[in-house]
Amino acid sequence: MVVDDDDALAGVQAGQILAGKYRIERVLGVGGMGVVVAARHVELDSLVAIKFLLPAMLSNQEAVTRFAREARAAVKIQSEHVARVLDVGTLDNGAPYMVMEFLEGGDLASWLKNSGPLPIEQSVEFVLQACVALADAHGLGIVHRDLKPANLFCVRRSDGQFVIKVIDFGISKVTNVGRASNPPGATATKLGAVMGSPLYMSPEQVQSTKDVDHRTDVWALGIILFELLSGTVPFQGEGFGEIAVKIATRQPPSLGIYRPDVPAGLEAVIRRCLEKDRNHRYPNVGELALALLPFAPKRGRALVEHATGIIQSTGLSGSAMALPSSASGVEETSLAPGTNAPWAGATKQRRSRLIFAWGVAVLGLLAGIGAVFFLHRHAADLRARTNPILAQPVPSVTSPDAGMPMVDAAREVDAAEVLVPLSSARPSSAPSSSSVAQTPRTGPASGVARPPTIAPVVPPPVVTAKPASKLNCDPPFVLDAQGQKHFKPECYR
Repeated sequence: MVVDDDDALAGVQAGQILAGKYRIERVLGVGGMGVVVAARHVELDSLVAIKFLLPAMLSNQEAVTRFAREARAAVKIQSEHVARVLDVGTLDNGAPYMVMEFLEGGDLASWLKNSGPLPIEQSVEFVLQACVALADAHGLGIVHRDLKPANLFCVRRSDGQFVIKVIDFGISKVTNVGRASNPPGATATKLGAVMGSPLYMSPEQVQSTKDVDHRTDVWALGIILFELLSGTVPFQGEGFGEIAVKIATRQPPSLGIYRPDVPAGLEAVIRRCLEKDRNHRYPNVGELALALLPFAPKRGRALVEHATGIIQSTGLSGSAMALPSSASGVEETSLAPGTNAPWAGATKQRRSRLIFAWGVAVLGLLAGIGAVFFLHRHAADLRARTNPILAQPVPSVTSPDAGMPMVDAAREVDAAEVLVPLSSARPSSAPSSSSVAQTPRTGPASGVARPPTIAPVVPPPVVTAKPASKLNCDPPFVLDAQGQKHFKPECYR
C-alpha cells in the first residue's frame, strides 16, 4: 500500500493541522481500527506520534471504548519501557486521539523477519525490559493481553544501548489487583469475543478473554522468548481453532531442535512460563525476571532489581525475591555480534570508523613507546659514537712499589670535560707540554703514587705504543742526586 492510499484511508494528509497544534508530516501506519501519524507541535517544534481511530470505526462503540481504555492505561504507566502518552483529546470529527512520544526504530517482529533469531543474552535482556514495563502495569492492575514481538518496539538510547518499549494497550484489562480501580467501560469485552493474537494467547485466554489475570502476560513472554531464540513460535496452525487446540493440549517442542546452544536452564524457564495451569507458572514477572538473571548480561541485574522491587512494593508477591549476592550472568558485550538492529546500519558504520581511528592512535602510541625504549637502551652507544674519548680504551698501570693496580687516567677526567663539543677541541698529533702534569699526586690513604692527569683534549692523540722490549720501564722512574723520583714520560704513553 503506498502512502497516498494510506492518506486516503486515514482521512488525513501531510500538512493538515490536528487539534489546532499538530501539523501532520506523514502517515506511519494504518491498521484495522486506527492510524498512526508523525506530526510536529507547531509551537514547541517537537516531533510526536498521534494515534486516532479510522473514520469508518467511529460508529463502532466497542472500538471507541477500547481506544479510550488504551489511553487511560498507557497514561498511568510511568516507565522508561512503555511508550509515554503526552496528550489526549477528540478531533473535530469526533474521533478520539492520543499523542505519544515519537519512537525511532522498529519492533521485534521486523527484527526477526529481517535478521532471524537474536543472540541469547540479547533476547533475555529484551524480555527483562518487558518485565519491568509489565511490573509497572500489573502493579496498577493492568493486564496487557496482547503481548507479541510486534508490540515490543526497540529504540536506541543516547548511550547506544537498545531499549524496549511496550506499546498498544488497546485490549488491556483492568483488574481489581494493584493500585488501579476499574474505570467505566473496563468490562466492555463481550463474551465469546476473540481478543488478542492467537499465537501468543494463553490457554485460559483461548477459552475466555475475560477470565485472565497477569499470568497470561507471563505465558506471552514465554512464547516471545521462544520465538526470539528460535525464529518460530511453539504452537502453529492453519487457523484459530487448530492453534487453540495445540495451545490447550500440546507441549511445546524442544527449543534445542531450533537452537542447540540454548542452555537447558533457560529452556526450563520458558517451559515453566508455558505451563497449561497458570498456577504452575511464575506467579509474577518479578519471579520470571529473577529466573532469567543467570542468562542475562551483567547490566541485566539492574533490570531484575527494578522488576522485583516494583512487584514487592505493590504487594503482588507474597514471598521475598532476594537476588544472589553476585550475578552469574555472562560478561556484558554491548557490541556483541548479531546484536545490531536491522535499522541501525548507519550507527554501525560510525562505530566501525571510530574503532578504526582508535586502533590507529593506539598503534602510534605503541610505536612511540618502542622508540623511546630503543633510544634509552642504545644511549651509551650513541654517546660513544659521537664522542671518541669515551670509545678510547685506557690501559691500567700497575705500581711496582705497591703492587696494586693504579687508577685509570681516563677516570680522573670530569664528565663535563669529556663531553666538550668537538668544535672546541684542538687537534694535535701528540700531547702538548701542558697535557701531562709532571708533579705526581699521592693518594690520601695509601700513599701510592697516581699517574699524571690527562687534560681533556678532543680528539685524543693517536699514540703508537713502542714494543715493550725496547722500553726501560722497570722501574718507570729515575732518582736524582737528592734521591727524588722522576717518572719516565715514555712509560705512560
